[in-house]
Amino acid sequence: MNILKFFTAGSVDDGKSTLIGRLLYDTDSILADQLEALQNSNRKNDDGTIDLAILTDGLRAEREQGITIDVAYKYFQTEKRKFIIADTPGHIQYTRNMVTGASTANLAIILVDARNGVVEQTIRHSYLVSLLGIKHIVVCINKMDMVDYSEEVYNSIIDRYKILAQQLKLVDVNYIPVSALKGDNIVQNSERMNWYNGESLLHFLEKVDTDNLDKSQLARMPVQWVIRPQTEELHDYRGYAGRVLSGTFNLNDKITILPSGASSTIEKIEFFDRSPNTAHAGQSVTIHLKDDVDISRGDTIVNASALPQESKLIEVDLCWMDGRALDTSIMYLIQHNSKVTKCKINEILYKIDINTLEKHPADEFKLNDIGRVIIKTADPLAFDLYDDNRSNGSAILIDSRTNLTVGALMFRAAVE
Repeated sequence: MNILKFFTAGSVDDGKSTLIGRLLYDTDSILADQLEALQNSNRKNDDGTIDLAILTDGLRAEREQGITIDVAYKYFQTEKRKFIIADTPGHIQYTRNMVTGASTANLAIILVDARNGVVEQTIRHSYLVSLLGIKHIVVCINKMDMVDYSEEVYNSIIDRYKILAQQLKLVDVNYIPVSALKGDNIVQNSERMNWYNGESLLHFLEKVDTDNLDKSQLARMPVQWVIRPQTEELHDYRGYAGRVLSGTFNLNDKITILPSGASSTIEKIEFFDRSPNTAHAGQSVTIHLKDDVDISRGDTIVNASALPQESKLIEVDLCWMDGRALDTSIMYLIQHNSKVTKCKINEILYKIDINTLEKHPADEFKLNDIGRVIIKTADPLAFDLYDDNRSNGSAILIDSRTNLTVGALMFRAAVE
């Protein structure tokens, strides 16, 4: 069954956790013990109904303050599709948490409070969605019950957001008026907004087509392990195990191994106990080649007809995630798929004010700062541009002194 990964974004108190709780509650996706704990909770809404936000507010601090701090993942399914939801924090203080939750999503739900309309945090979240290359966006105008389900209010918010979407070059944007508290247009269409002719949120999520990756010609598989048993029964066995990042590999495809540039042809594909003719994106497989080639962990197998870029000097967007500021004088580690190598920040080009989208000159990056830098790596990386292939166009930055992940990188250009 097809899986849709999506995340929610919005200002504090826009109702992100309540919306997810409503989706789970109205689709009967809550276990009996969870439901009992929910009903016994002392957190109730003003009208005495259950506060569904408790379902995703797992930290004590979240329950006490009524805000989202960390990323909470929830899973449910309907007859048509499986879903993985990331409930991400809206506050600027937790931007790094939001970027983490959104990094693997196919779709973004941006909540807008009908009483407040498009605010600074809406602009910030929409910019992050644009930065992370998420193609499908649903703008849920929430708390419609607090504006008497006004069509005029709904239309005025759409008009304002369309200007922002055009500025950020967001293409597939859909608008749904909802009340997460009352359940309007979440699972079933609301009779209280009979002026709205579109689908409910769940029906839209069940139908949206996000299956673009397998159609890509950019077949990529980083080698995670070379399997060479050297036993009597498997004396000549040599397989290269990894997870296909994007595209499709087929038997007899001509491939290239990077960074060496060696070429060969796929002789066999193993997937569990089967030997299929193809290996699709998302599958963990073992590939056998017709030639004995020197391959090790960190190398990448790619289709010979669509090679990635290779460079040691790369222009990247950087989201800084550490409490300690970026230090351009020290050496960091960059992990691009299974390859780890040393790197330095060669130049800081600018930082983005994500509330106004203005670019500013900068000489430092602090926690939650986002901007563009040039990195120089010790070994060449075989990468695609992030806009072309998110899976092979991103990496993480690691502080070798603490072994902490300190930055998320999105590749934008090879620097000559």
